[in-house]
Amino acid sequence: MSRRAVESVPVLVAGGSLVGLSTSVFLGRLGVEHLLVERHAATSTHPRGRGNNLRTMELFRTAGVEQDIRAAAGALAGNDGVLQVSTLSGGGEGRWIVKAIDTGPALSQITSSGWCLCSQNDLEPVLLRYARSLGGDIRFGTELVSFTQDAEGVHAEVRDRASGETRIVHARYLVAADGPRSPVRERLGITQSGPGALFHNVSITFRSKKLQDVVGGRRFVVCYLTDPAGEGALLPVDNREQWVFHAPWAPDRGETLDDFTDARIVAHIRAAAGVPDLDVEVTGKAPWHAADRVADSYGEGRVFLAGDSAHEMPPTGAFGSNTGIQDAHNLAWKIAAALRGWAGPGLLDTYQTERRPVALATTARALFQANEEQHPGYTPEKKRKDGPADALTVALCYRYPSGAVVGADPDAAIVPDGFQVGGAPGGRAPHMWVTTRDGRPISTLDLYERSFVVLTGPGGEAWRTAARGVTARLGIPLECYVVGADHDLVPEDGVDWAALHGTAESGAVLVRPDGFVAWRSPELVPDPERALTDTLMTVLRRETPADTVTEAAADQLLATASDGRV
Repeated sequence: MSRRAVESVPVLVAGGSLVGLSTSVFLGRLGVEHLLVERHAATSTHPRGRGNNLRTMELFRTAGVEQDIRAAAGALAGNDGVLQVSTLSGGGEGRWIVKAIDTGPALSQITSSGWCLCSQNDLEPVLLRYARSLGGDIRFGTELVSFTQDAEGVHAEVRDRASGETRIVHARYLVAADGPRSPVRERLGITQSGPGALFHNVSITFRSKKLQDVVGGRRFVVCYLTDPAGEGALLPVDNREQWVFHAPWAPDRGETLDDFTDARIVAHIRAAAGVPDLDVEVTGKAPWHAADRVADSYGEGRVFLAGDSAHEMPPTGAFGSNTGIQDAHNLAWKIAAALRGWAGPGLLDTYQTERRPVALATTARALFQANEEQHPGYTPEKKRKDGPADALTVALCYRYPSGAVVGADPDAAIVPDGFQVGGAPGGRAPHMWVTTRDGRPISTLDLYERSFVVLTGPGGEAWRTAARGVTARLGIPLECYVVGADHDLVPEDGVDWAALHGTAESGAVLVRPDGFVAWRSPELVPDPERALTDTLMTVLRRETPADTVTEAAADQLLATASDGRV
């Protein structure tokens, strides 16, 4: 019997859909070598998971892939809102449940990006190409068969599904982005909480050249059809002839996918359109299950859950995939810090501390929106409670009351009642347009990716000297920017960076690589280097500083943070 091939890699990612590929992108941007295995032969061919919210697009912008995603999403650039009608030809425009989604000139004052409609089948190839360009080893048609773990790492068996060949992979960490029925979660014995299954649909792709005439100028994201003969949800793919229809399905009553014959589907879509002879060519169908479940633990030891393996949410608001992508972003910088020796092992424990409460709060918003929109196939709760915060607040204002932060309010709600931006510890750092010394316009959010960053004002130059000292003392890159006229970053006219960040001109804000505020000082303190050192030791769960590095080594650390490769 021949010996199996053995390879070693710092990180193994199981699952190559949106969250797995995003994990690969984020790890690649941080220079972390990794292997991703995906059991399917290629990326998704089914249009789904199309809504990418503001926070997700901010992350993709900082990662350098935003423009490629927008180019892939061009067909739906003008679509907006959620429409409800009896039938498409039933007369009248219908009722706009949601008319506008995070648009308008004022948006540029709170975010560096904007909402983007890019279907999963268009987005995944973009992420795949970009992840590979960053050095990601991504193998489709390869599945994770089994794994064990010990104090040194994870030991996995993977199999090429075409050849049947198996090999052993030794990794320091395993990230399971392997979907709602996660084999990794099951193997770990991690239970889930929540109501469970909510409703079931069959997602149908079809062509129809005449449907665009029936739709007319109504450029919706989704249209809910309420006529019993044609109940469902219509989603445009290209606004011309490619469409998706979600038809209610009742597997709990014995109905199977095979019961959805082409003849039945065509009749159903024609009823939804209100056009008995509408041209309909069915091109595909797939089961689709909406559920509300959150894993009771986000991992065990060196194995972590991300995306649908950690949480399932109703589809309304597109919160599920966005929350998963943001899981990956939170986890990636912590894994990088642990691998480089910047952090103690406790930093990775903060992944669950921070992300699980966000999933619970976001699921509540998604469920509320399903109630409000009366999603086809879903029976709303009989007793409607006051809804959680609006979608914009949920996307940009969630916060971490505990975790890898210092000075956060432990009693703060995960999502505030109304939209709030500021520099409070545990929250997303505010966006502010600035001009660099070389004349480039950027967002402050663009600074947060590969190192911790200190922002201060003209009265806080001492923070820069302190940051340099911390880099040498702790052996981690800590960049510092002075915000103000004739300094590192010049804000747009009329923008007060200190007021926006909740501090004074001499104060400082310490921002993590994921763009969340780790700590804030309202003013210059007597010993800023000691303050930054103690804070970072706490945030990173370090017990002792590293040996002080040389000036040259400190320069190299800062240069590495700038180019992103280690």
